[in-house]
Amino acid sequence: MDFNPTRLAQARRRRGLSQRALAGLIDVTDRTVRRWESGDIVPEPDTIAILAKKLRFSTSYFSRPDPSPLPVEAVSFRALSKARAGDRERAVAGGEMALEFSDWIDTRFDLPPVNVPDLRHYRDNPEGAAIALRTHWGLGDKPISSMVGLLESKGVRVFSLAEDCREIDAYSFWQGETPLVFLNTLKSSERSRFDAAHELAHLVIHRHGGTPDRSEEREANAFAGAFLMPGTSIRAFAPKRLVTIPKLIEAKHIWNVSLSALVYRMHELKLISDWQYHALLRDISTKGYRTAEPESAPREQSQVFPKIFEALRADGIGKREVAAEFGWDIDELNALVFNLILSSVRGGGADATTSSPRSRNNLRLVK
Repeated sequence: MDFNPTRLAQARRRRGLSQRALAGLIDVTDRTVRRWESGDIVPEPDTIAILAKKLRFSTSYFSRPDPSPLPVEAVSFRALSKARAGDRERAVAGGEMALEFSDWIDTRFDLPPVNVPDLRHYRDNPEGAAIALRTHWGLGDKPISSMVGLLESKGVRVFSLAEDCREIDAYSFWQGETPLVFLNTLKSSERSRFDAAHELAHLVIHRHGGTPDRSEEREANAFAGAFLMPGTSIRAFAPKRLVTIPKLIEAKHIWNVSLSALVYRMHELKLISDWQYHALLRDISTKGYRTAEPESAPREQSQVFPKIFEALRADGIGKREVAAEFGWDIDELNALVFNLILSSVRGGGADATTSSPRSRNNLRLVK
């Protein structure tokens, strides 16, 4: 069988393994793995089968064409500096695989067109950028019920990060004219919503991408707070006079934000004093609400992926068959689509093959 060394390197990185770790896993030398990945030598078919089993890919995966490279220089990898090398490699490889899946979807479905304006001229005014984008999208100052659904309705491709990428909050980038966002599903719903708004800031006001510096991170956080919690809405509905944790817990459900984010926003809008701000943050920390969000909202899910898989199922194609087309197992696909569960999904085995649906299905999001 044909063997593509690039696919071996990608599979190894997706599992967060170094060349030395992979060598130890299959009992060969480091040099042998390096020569496989450089294309100097080709593994024997029996060895490819072992690699497939250890790395949890099908044997067909290692003969697929080169993947589209992730434009790392254009990616908003805001947490990669604190992540372990293995997690960084895993996140990049996951992004490459999501690009393949996104391209596959685009050939079969008409997704909402991209409607993400260039607001780089607002970079020094994140609050203004948030207001401008809300105006552009016709949101007014009403709370956003689903950040994932909103982004998808504007043509942003939203994927979930694998559960073992714990140290990476989120990242985003432009692939040509298509914006993509990846969200960590281990975070609370409130944290994930803020991450989504933070990455939206990078897409609209830092459109060039690249690893953000501290000033860009501050700008993105300011944008996220203003976008999720418009000043007019906070002034109208946030607690007044005696501001207590119970009152804040009740109020945070209006915007589905964390306690800390609400307190920060109220302080930013001068609705609470410096003393109140610091006292409330101490109280939040003492009660453990920084790590365990009280009365957390249900986790957001994609609105696009269920429609895609339901349409495919109507054509007799299940999730396992979709995964097999890429040489993945079902867990790999689930890791990208928010662990979506569909009832009565038909599918073949790990190495099953299927023809692609010929018709393009029009998908429309219902707000």
